Amino acid sequence: MVKSDAIATRDTALWLGLMVLTGGLGVMLWPSWWSAPFWVAYGVLYGSASDSRWHECGHQTAFRTGWKNQVVYQIACFMLLRNPVCWRASHVRHHTDTIITDRDPEIVAMRPPDLLRLGLNLFGIMDTWHLVRRMVLHALGRLHLEEQAYVRPEDAPRVFRVARIWLGIYVAVILTCLATGSILPLMMVGLPRLYGAWHHVLTGVLQHLGLAENVHDHRLNTRTVLMNPVSRFIYLNMNYHLEHHLFTMVPYYNLPKLHALISHDLPPPVRSIPAAVAQLMPVLLRQLRYRDAVIIPALPKGATPYGAEVDRLRPHAVSI
Repeated sequence: MVKSDAIATRDTALWLGLMVLTGGLGVMLWPSWWSAPFWVAYGVLYGSASDSRWHECGHQTAFRTGWKNQVVYQIACFMLLRNPVCWRASHVRHHTDTIITDRDPEIVAMRPPDLLRLGLNLFGIMDTWHLVRRMVLHALGRLHLEEQAYVRPEDAPRVFRVARIWLGIYVAVILTCLATGSILPLMMVGLPRLYGAWHHVLTGVLQHLGLAENVHDHRLNTRTVLMNPVSRFIYLNMNYHLEHHLFTMVPYYNLPKLHALISHDLPPPVRSIPAAVAQLMPVLLRQLRYRDAVIIPALPKGATPYGAEVDRLRPHAVSI
């Protein structure tokens, strides 16, 4: 659980520095197609890497110094259009009631899964539309009915204030586009939430989808997927997601060590992103016809067995 300012500062500087580099080259080479690879990279750094920074700094585990977590959290929230007050409360509920239906506000796909919505979200379309509507609602001084269940009434003025500031920024960006006759300002601020979302959506659906709902053993509802170094940097080691849910205050840079310490008691990790997608698709397709279909991860020999709640899942298990 030991936190490090040095590691988090290094990774944050690399993240923001790469954004400056790729975004700058994208602007310099615009409108040539030579700019496209740099916009792809900038989009992922803006629209996907911000998701894991939002997550870690929201947990206040990235930096040892509290205000540094808060600064990066606010920046990442803006990039993702996630109100910092609402989403902190939402994520607390997600960890308290992980994949508990009617309680967890961050379930990626209810059953049967809406595969069209999942596909559109690879480009951030559904999420961004939903979040823009929430921003406008908050700017008008109102909370969504769902948010009223987990946002404290005394925090509502902060929700509204942030939304009004953000709305003003986005209006200024759009007016700049109109004044200059160029889409470049939106390519830098706003649109990367769409064209760069695919990595965080892809890795995000692998966290819990296809696993059990309404159980309390995280080994039944959360998976760990081994990933390449680039994805691990973008994702800040959240591919060790089961370990994170078991011990939420362990910083991202210590999760590989935690994984090695407790792997004897956990299901074996899925070996790669393609392997995880291949494992997930059959159960999602089966859930279209039979919503209770579920993956029950195998435990290694000698692991602490699942509790009695696994018994109701076994008749619905899908072989993987």
